[in-house]
Amino acid sequence: MRLFVAGVRKLVRRPATYITLGLLVGLLALIYIAVGATARQAAAAGGNGAQALLLVTFPAAYTILLSFILGLGGLFAMIYGAAVAGSEWTWGTLKAAVARGESRSRYQLLSFASMALMVGIGLLVAFAIGVVVAVVAANLAQVPTTGVSDAATLGTVPELLGRGWLALVEACALGFAIATLARSQLAGIGVGIAVYFAEGFASIFLPDVVKFMPFNAANAVVATSDGGGFGGGGGGGGAAAVQLEPDVALVVVAAWLIGALVVAALFTERAEISG
Repeated sequence: MRLFVAGVRKLVRRPATYITLGLLVGLLALIYIAVGATARQAAAAGGNGAQALLLVTFPAAYTILLSFILGLGGLFAMIYGAAVAGSEWTWGTLKAAVARGESRSRYQLLSFASMALMVGIGLLVAFAIGVVVAVVAANLAQVPTTGVSDAATLGTVPELLGRGWLALVEACALGFAIATLARSQLAGIGVGIAVYFAEGFASIFLPDVVKFMPFNAANAVVATSDGGGFGGGGGGGGAAAVQLEPDVALVVVAAWLIGALVVAALFTERAEISG
């Protein structure tokens, strides 16, 4: 518990925590406001504005918003995990903890637990702000917002957020593991981004394989009525042609999460810490 609390306090002071959340929320707001300002005119002109209006049509907008956060937020969560894990090596904080007698794997796992908590808080903040922005965008697009208070949909929101949190934590764990193996922030972020976009391209050629990959599985944990949401293919370019069922995707995400943490913990136990 002591290491966990210390990890949370450390992350609260990290600029990366606020920069990552700020970028996610900022991009979310820009996209939704742009949709609200232009979708109605595009629909009237015979374009794809009708499809865009689904983003701001409640109650379905709740699920689409969460899918948006998972698509783009997965990339940011991975970068956040790599940045924090890499700093443990480059800044020497892991070495200092080991020097004072802390267990290597215990230190790493509790450090990640504090990151998982911050990811959860970030998800709640981003979702709350996203709902407000979606309502504003709906008003701009002259779309009724009566569905905002739909009781049946609101009853599913806690489960959806729980699924979304697990998906984002999995992405964070991947960045955490990659940066731990590389012992570097930059290398961890670079490799993680490459994997993210590689999934998007690979889904064109190997959809039945890529659907089991971490980012595609993470985007599939929340089912949307339009077959997927923003960024659901790992590369930010739309949902994969073939996706897992939400419950199956949840199991796959949990497997990737556990596997990433096991790899990171085992490597830390056996790594030579010097400098």
